[in-house]
Amino acid sequence: MSPAKKDSDKMNRLEAQVRRERVKWDQSYRGQALKILPHICSHCGREFSGKQLKELTVHHKDNDHTNNPQDGSNWELLCIYCHDNAHTRSLQAHGYVPPQTGAGGQSRSTYKPFENLKALLGNDESKEEG
Repeated sequence: MSPAKKDSDKMNRLEAQVRRERVKWDQSYRGQALKILPHICSHCGREFSGKQLKELTVHHKDNDHTNNPQDGSNWELLCIYCHDNAHTRSLQAHGYVPPQTGAGGQSRSTYKPFENLKALLGNDESKEEG
């Protein structure tokens, strides 16, 4: 087989793969949402286009990722920051307490990195004076 024929076959296979991926993408709820909804974050109002579209996520309003109606009524587009914020608020509303704080908002950490700082600084100052 000639090198030109090999290149042509390789290009045809690549082209077919791209077409299959495009069909799969169009059928995904993200692909559908990006087709029917404006490319604007529903919370902060930031607009997205081109390469920035990867920063726009599909948020399920009812938090049920299996509820994907074709009309997009359970979806809203959020930027990655607002999407993270929405899920954090949802976790907090359901009683989730992050590991670094206790129930009363008090730190659970017992490590005190600057506990001996004054003594260390005092030792350095006494060396300089002497």
